[in-house]
Amino acid sequence: MATNNKQSRAAKSWGLVRIALGLTFLWAFFDKLIGLGYATCRDAQDEVAVNCAKSWLNGGSPTSGFLSFGTHGPLADFYQGLAGNAVVDWLFMLGMLGVGSALLLGIGMRIAVVSGGLMMLMMWSAAFPPENNPLIDEHIIYALMLVGLLKVNSEQALGLRGRWRSTSLVKRFPILE
Repeated sequence: MATNNKQSRAAKSWGLVRIALGLTFLWAFFDKLIGLGYATCRDAQDEVAVNCAKSWLNGGSPTSGFLSFGTHGPLADFYQGLAGNAVVDWLFMLGMLGVGSALLLGIGMRIAVVSGGLMMLMMWSAAFPPENNPLIDEHIIYALMLVGLLKVNSEQALGLRGRWRSTSLVKRFPILE
């Protein structure tokens, strides 16, 4: 009985990690979309201007700031060339929304983990080497956490996996689990 209780606590802990990562992706999405004043819509004097011209809904590019000015290292030229590209903007934003929603709800974990992991690795490589460590930064930690979430997905707690898994869509296309 103690083993089941431990597994339950572990599943709940991983469930909280999944929800926290989901909220991290969704916060980034909404900040870029409408400019909540954190990474987007904060001026040089560090003042917040919610819904500023930098927000995606007001014509700003969600990728141009980081890709133009935040990249360095061996792949900087490649990433800087992608800055402001409409296709890249749409893929980035749909990725943030999709991964964040899937993690928050605990559905579509296979696709969310692969997509989110690739996004994290790309963001890591865009600013390689990291500033505070010769190899590891938060993007690598997030990618590893996503892999961990996939490994414990069959014991998932605090999500809709059971209901999602029983839908005819997921039964027909198991990759959506």
